[in-house]
Amino acid sequence: MHQRLSLFTILALIMPLATGCVSTSSNYTSVKKETTVSKLAVCHGFDCRNRTTLPLTSADAGRFASIMAGGKGSAKAERQAVASAVAYFETRAGQAIGVRDTAKSSLAQSGRLGQMDCIDESTNTRTLLLYLQGRGLIRHHRVESNVSRGFFADARYPHSTAVLSEKGGARWAIDSWYEPMGGKPDVMPLDQWKSRGVMGER
Repeated sequence: MHQRLSLFTILALIMPLATGCVSTSSNYTSVKKETTVSKLAVCHGFDCRNRTTLPLTSADAGRFASIMAGGKGSAKAERQAVASAVAYFETRAGQAIGVRDTAKSSLAQSGRLGQMDCIDESTNTRTLLLYLQGRGLIRHHRVESNVSRGFFADARYPHSTAVLSEKGGARWAIDSWYEPMGGKPDVMPLDQWKSRGVMGER
């Protein structure tokens, strides 16, 4: 009984610290307002607490178009192109912020300039995907709402990902949290992604 109570007490203490890691940031409305076809709002500092504007130059627009052109042939090729587009976007985001985010994150980094939790990462990725979709550069998929998994009691830390739905096919997780800024995101079937994360499993 004492052990159960101790576990309950621990969970009660740490759960409030993880409430930011849900599918949508509490600051998402502001992110949408600050995002246009010529600039993207980049979240950092955990739960989109900080937002830095990334102006999109003609060179950026051309680069995104070039990357996504490589994915025209099939849904699989498009997902590979999306991974490259996310990596390019994150490199540009780091330049705008002036800080390169490290791989993953810890609660000790909360509020730190440039550091990103899964809410920042998944929101940024979805913002980019919506930009690409709005420009007609995503042809084989649709951008969906972000999705979360884990709640501590199932031995998984709460975690969130951006999602693409293949037209006439499966949904795919586009998870950029595990790599340092500028690395390619994990791209896997959403059902597979949902089942992972036990004891920190990637």
